Amino acid sequence: MKKKLAIIGASYLQLPLVKKAIDMGLETHVFAWREGNVVEDIADYFYPISILEKEKILQVCQKVNVDGITSIASDIAMPTVNYVAHEMGLIGNSLETALISTDKFEMRKALSNGGAPCPKFEFYSQPNFVDDGRFTFPVIVKPTDRSGSRGVTKVNSPNEVNKALKKALDISLANRAIVEEFIEGREFSVEMISYRGKHYPLAITDKVTTGSPYFVETEHHQPADISKKVRENINQSVVTALELLKIENGASHSEVFLLDNGAIRIVEIAGRMGGELIGSHMVILSTGYDFVKGVIEVALGEFKRPQVSQNVYSGVYYVLPPAGKIKTIHNQANNHEYVKEAVAIFKVGDTVDEIIDGAGKRAGIIVYAHPFERVKLNPNEVIKFEIE
Repeated sequence: MKKKLAIIGASYLQLPLVKKAIDMGLETHVFAWREGNVVEDIADYFYPISILEKEKILQVCQKVNVDGITSIASDIAMPTVNYVAHEMGLIGNSLETALISTDKFEMRKALSNGGAPCPKFEFYSQPNFVDDGRFTFPVIVKPTDRSGSRGVTKVNSPNEVNKALKKALDISLANRAIVEEFIEGREFSVEMISYRGKHYPLAITDKVTTGSPYFVETEHHQPADISKKVRENINQSVVTALELLKIENGASHSEVFLLDNGAIRIVEIAGRMGGELIGSHMVILSTGYDFVKGVIEVALGEFKRPQVSQNVYSGVYYVLPPAGKIKTIHNQANNHEYVKEAVAIFKVGDTVDEIIDGAGKRAGIIVYAHPFERVKLNPNEVIKFEIE
């Protein structure tokens, strides 16, 4: 009899998870709104229930008697994943962990109280910042419960903070935001997988963003261009942070800064896989380890220690066309030798807004792999969006 896997979410980010579960011979039960879903046609069962309605999802999972529940690359799915896992005695993280790892303020408190190296911060539920000397400018303002740089702004002077706070609070699901000190240094993300409290580093990723003031991510590359010693220090810092946050099972995606003096600062840790194809595509290309399969094995209690079989280069580029209505799309991936996948997320007729932070969707994503070096390319030449 097939084992049954519940999957929370149905966007293009979850598509690799659903496909992998099917390849593994599992019976898939997917929960999400129909609008925007891309997996209904391939999933065994699809339930048009909001991923936030954890009690309704629990009722279905109990009736079906699923063997595991998971999601990838979605912060807002994780409280539901862990709630159902907790109620049904399945593999997951605690409800406390779900709260801490999906709220930047709660995360900062847990890391700071445990002595982890993280930025100074203050919590706000109203745009009522008063400059009393707590912060040296510039600072970063961000909502506590969004990912992908949504609502994040670098602020250079005290009189700009409340405007940025209003923006962050408006985009926050719970109307919560933080102000934190601005960290200068090289930014990385760290992909790990954990099982019953043991943590296994998989890859460290170099991040490229648009920079100040909104820090929209434009490129990611593995492996990171760092020494073995720095890699070990980053991994150990992240393991310590995972233990403080009590993330014991499944994927984690951590964002860290390396300062000029070699010090490390933990910026954020999410108890899920890195989004935008970082975890689902880049890790297996650069290391040979099937990260998506590993996440499913954790959920089913069948985890095997990761084996890294290769060390090559992989990366993603994000397509950021000019603002306007899309007239035509030309996917030229076949003309680029090392491009493995090029996904146009937007369709003809969609309107591209000016991207000023991570709240704006990227129009396309390009994945590459190369045995010897990073691939330099212009993403707008791989997927060409003609804008009216």
